[in-house]
Amino acid sequence: MKILVAGAGATGGYFGGRLAQAGRDVTFLVREGRADVLSRRGLRITGLGKSDVITPKLVTANELTEPFDVVVVTVKAAGLPAVIASLAPAVGPDTVIIPFLNGMAHMDALGTAFGAGKVLGGVVRVSTTINDDGDILQLHPIATWDIGEQTGPPTERVNRILAEIDVPGFDASAIPDALAAMWHKWVFIVTAGVVTCLMRGPVGDIVAVPGGTGFVHAALAEAGAVSTAAGYPVPEGETAMAVGLLTQAGSPFTSSLYRDVTAGLPNETEHLLGDFTARARHLGVDTPLTDLALMQLRVSERGRLA
Repeated sequence: MKILVAGAGATGGYFGGRLAQAGRDVTFLVREGRADVLSRRGLRITGLGKSDVITPKLVTANELTEPFDVVVVTVKAAGLPAVIASLAPAVGPDTVIIPFLNGMAHMDALGTAFGAGKVLGGVVRVSTTINDDGDILQLHPIATWDIGEQTGPPTERVNRILAEIDVPGFDASAIPDALAAMWHKWVFIVTAGVVTCLMRGPVGDIVAVPGGTGFVHAALAEAGAVSTAAGYPVPEGETAMAVGLLTQAGSPFTSSLYRDVTAGLPNETEHLLGDFTARARHLGVDTPLTDLALMQLRVSERGRLA
């Protein structure tokens, strides 16, 4: 099975690297700068007391000439339009596309470009970052990859892909109704982004002050109401897990959105919160806390770009 991983950053590089390490036929679609780093140093995955170096197969956009069996899209939202434009030669009649992006807007974009029937749902959980040397640093043991049809039970093609990606380094599974899982993760990401960006701090500091824990619960309930209105109520177990993570005393946890914003980096405000509130309006759900966070982040972004 020929697999193209579009992007070799902290997430795509980790999962694609583990696949390549296990002997799978993996090629990374990367920009020229990233190709230079990976050609010189190899794809390095470090952290948790281990260090692995993989020699990756690399292509740039102008070198794509033939279709792949599976295309895994791992770029951030800002890079999606360029990747979609580049992927045409790699997507044949039987190609399956699996995105890693959070939120839902990318599902519409990929479906419009290549046909919704080609696009599986995908949910990954991993804690990685790119260090100053361009290596992938794993910060926490969690590493999971769930795939499935957007609706309905796992099909033969899902199970066939699962057999290929079930390798050491992460837990892979086939799930039913993948859109539901993607919505549930979106609820958590929106909530984490709202509480940490509005309060400008980690969850441990937020819950340490009067009203902090109630604020977290209110933000989570607000996001969950949108998912419910969309037809994807969040299971009690997932809500409890989110509450545990976002109200843990002394926790240094912050959202990736918060980290990008406070570092002055390009961020996914519109993809994660802007699209979420737009869908909430369409569904008739009020989201005052998310709206407030979105406005604050838009003002911050305006200042960054000024």
